[in-house]
Amino acid sequence: MTDTSTFPDPTYRDTVLAPLFEGVKTHFADHMDAINRAHLVMLVETAILSPGDGKAIADALDVIAAETDRDALSYTGEHEDWFFLVEAELKNRLGDLGGALHTARSRNDMDHTMFKMALRDRAERAQAQMLSLAQALLDKARAERDTLIVAYTHGQPAQPSTFGHYLAAVIEVLLADARRFDAAIAPLDLCPMGAAAITTSGFPIDRARMAELLGFTGPRVNAYGCIASVDYVTGLYSALKLPMLHLGRVVQDMAFWSAFEVGQLYVPRSLVQISSIMPQKRNPVPIEHLRHLASVAAGRCDTMVNTMHNTPFTDMNDSEGEVQQAGYGAFDHAGRVLDLLTAFLPACSINAERVAATSDAACITITELADTLVREEGLSFRQAHDVAATTARAVIASDQPLRAGYPAFADAFTAAMDRPPALTEDNFATAVDARTFVNRRDRIGGPAPAALDAAFADYAVALDALKAEQTTRLTRRAQAATRLTDAFDDLKGQR
Repeated sequence: MTDTSTFPDPTYRDTVLAPLFEGVKTHFADHMDAINRAHLVMLVETAILSPGDGKAIADALDVIAAETDRDALSYTGEHEDWFFLVEAELKNRLGDLGGALHTARSRNDMDHTMFKMALRDRAERAQAQMLSLAQALLDKARAERDTLIVAYTHGQPAQPSTFGHYLAAVIEVLLADARRFDAAIAPLDLCPMGAAAITTSGFPIDRARMAELLGFTGPRVNAYGCIASVDYVTGLYSALKLPMLHLGRVVQDMAFWSAFEVGQLYVPRSLVQISSIMPQKRNPVPIEHLRHLASVAAGRCDTMVNTMHNTPFTDMNDSEGEVQQAGYGAFDHAGRVLDLLTAFLPACSINAERVAATSDAACITITELADTLVREEGLSFRQAHDVAATTARAVIASDQPLRAGYPAFADAFTAAMDRPPALTEDNFATAVDARTFVNRRDRIGGPAPAALDAAFADYAVALDALKAEQTTRLTRRAQAATRLTDAFDDLKGQR
């Protein structure tokens, strides 16, 4: 059978090859240039290429970079992809020597190296945003250490706490997410170059040198895994999803707290939009944007992970160019969440009057009354709980605040214990005061000032450690870029 068709088929060109070409222009071309320069340096250093040939190729690469207007390029089908375009330009200038740059490598190891380089840039930006949010929340938590709030469980007023204590819980989860994300960045720092198609090369390449020049910590060892494994993708997007999921729950609380009927959270005018028809309304719509942006980011992360499901453990396009680009939207949306929340939460404040009113109406300090009866009256907790419950029902039925409920308490206690309480009215008022409730909970993790100060100190240490780890990575990569430039210039005889 005679096949008279020519490559590329027009539909294949327009639906696959042209979008991939545009994607490389946008996301990967700079990384490919760095790989070309590093690979050339390594080929000369290992004597796979002579210094003269290396200099000729280096000079040509510089000319191509200077003369190529990427933005003006569009895909014509003349060359299969960006890689072959660059190789064709080298051959136009150098003849057969132009093909020598591809000695001991493949598009396979180049692709995954480019993908990792592009991902690590986005990952570090997201990590920096996460750490900035953590720092902003820590500063806010310290400032709000003593600000009383109503803590809710099952959507109902439960116990008094402080805004600082609530934010400390958010910080703990965020720091855990940042540590998981930090761990997910580590596989991005293992270089695939030298794996070639899937089994390395018969040439005496120096994989460690390639990793060093490109700012990696070292090679990913198994060559098959360099090409077939996508754990650096699935691990990273899984780790990016978690803060979106966890922060989304905090955003839900902000929506609840700022509702008119609750009114515990005050959102400042700068973050409120007014209804176009109802002038009395204050709409804290950033909360809604935070919620949907976090959900979209999480969904995009799921898309990336699920795309890898049931794909073969080998080289395949399911994990390559266009799929990689599809995931970048997750970073875009996640970054907007992190930046907006960093501005939003520190700007908000607690409405103390509404907190006090809800505290009174819901008897949220009643647990401390029960605890006090155990400590000072010698009751079992169940006995104390029953007395406290009877007291709460009585004051709620009479529409009184709990602090005015000593007569109801005395009656409940006497009926239950067949004796009057030793607890005086003044001591009763102290026991059911919200500030007393908070200050007595001074154990590890509690809302009392000393307990929170200790937690804040721990969070600061953890945050500083994560910042230092990121600084170390970024410094290493910046130094690698300088070393690559120096080595490339040495090769050209320009230093």
